[in-house]
Amino acid sequence: MKYILSSFLLLAAISLSAQKTTPGGGISATQLHQIVSSQPSSIADRALANAIAQNKIDDLAKDYRNAATMTTTFSIETPKQSIHDQQSSGRCWMFSGLNVLRANFAKQHAVTDTTDALHGAVVEFSQAYLFFYDQLEKANLMLQGVVDNAKKPMDDTRVQFFFKNPINDGGTFCGIADLTEKYGIVPMSAMPETYNSDNTSRMSKLVASKLREYGLELRRMIASGKSAAQIRARKTEQLATIYHILALTLGEPVKTFSYTFRDKDGKALLTKEYTPQSFYAETVGKPLNGSFIMVMNDPRRPYHKTYEVEYDRHIYDGHNWKYLNLPMDDIAQLAISSLKAGHKLYSSYDVGKQLDRKTGFLDTANYDYGTLFSTTFPMNKADRISTFDSGSTHAMTLTAVDLDAAGKPLKWEVENSWGPSYGYKGYLIMTNRWFNEYMFRLVVDKAYVSEQLLKEFDQKPTEVMPEDPLFGTDD
Repeated sequence: MKYILSSFLLLAAISLSAQKTTPGGGISATQLHQIVSSQPSSIADRALANAIAQNKIDDLAKDYRNAATMTTTFSIETPKQSIHDQQSSGRCWMFSGLNVLRANFAKQHAVTDTTDALHGAVVEFSQAYLFFYDQLEKANLMLQGVVDNAKKPMDDTRVQFFFKNPINDGGTFCGIADLTEKYGIVPMSAMPETYNSDNTSRMSKLVASKLREYGLELRRMIASGKSAAQIRARKTEQLATIYHILALTLGEPVKTFSYTFRDKDGKALLTKEYTPQSFYAETVGKPLNGSFIMVMNDPRRPYHKTYEVEYDRHIYDGHNWKYLNLPMDDIAQLAISSLKAGHKLYSSYDVGKQLDRKTGFLDTANYDYGTLFSTTFPMNKADRISTFDSGSTHAMTLTAVDLDAAGKPLKWEVENSWGPSYGYKGYLIMTNRWFNEYMFRLVVDKAYVSEQLLKEFDQKPTEVMPEDPLFGTDD
């Protein structure tokens, strides 16, 4: 009895210790009365409450007069290409990256020299093919990350990172570069989409569950003194199971195929047998790594400095995401230089903010939430990032810009991956003020980057953690 009583008292003491509170920190009856008493009670407010309770907030907050400011003409515009649809998947980064590659291919062969066998050719790349290897490589990245950190406790931040996020279908352009150079690329006809490449949720959850199980197994093997060779052998067996799941859901990756290049009118130009690597050589033609820089606008950190995100990569032995932090005016000039040369760009945004989904128009004045709720939303870009209120959520392909007489940008156009019927014929149009607030990442070919910025990009980067609010992947 004495033991039970002392145990009870000990547990009570622990409970009280764990529940330390700040005096006066809870909502008291007096505070609640003050809160309720401060609520507006006019007839107009009651009518507003009825309206908000029974309608979509965006429909009530929308400034319909602002929609009239949207225009669809651009002073600098790259050639149009077919709009794709990522469906219910987080592969926007892949769609945007492959959009850039197919646009580069079309530009390369849009020449007046008709002796070019592929003169006027267009191509559409398979997202399903690259996605298969993206998922396999990310599975290995997770398992090897668990192995590398096996001596740390389970509640270590880095260990928790791997178990909390064992796999996902988001990413960045760095993944396009690493994956295509390693596995090649194939046309869409050689490996079309499946239900599960379009709808990734269930497959991802099953693979994630297996990876967590496998990660625990590898940790226990290491703790029990198994050799490095035994760990490698077991990890290979685990990856074979993941491969099998991916093959059943996404299809077995094609190894060889015949492909006929056609022009935009469907005329056959060239038919050959290819492997994914030889098709990459035919259509991309050069290593992507080393040919571009990624820039970002993060007003929380010093500009003209480089940063690298540890474990923010698709392949274990690939490249971490490294970026040069720049003011928005500098980023805009890089984009304009590239667009003037006819090159589309990979870019990413917090696309859900102030988006008119019917028209595809993005502007900071589309919705007046402050007036609707009798308050203000004053946080700036740095504050929004710091508090997880904003960050890069969606990659799109930057295709056009409209400049004023002084060469300053007025608005921008992006090719989206939500299908041709979404927004403005599959495109979104954003004002420059929205662009400044909610644009984050841009990938630029080094040919359009000044020597000074290239030198800055080559600085030794500061390492930042993947848990940072700005460093999620685009999906």
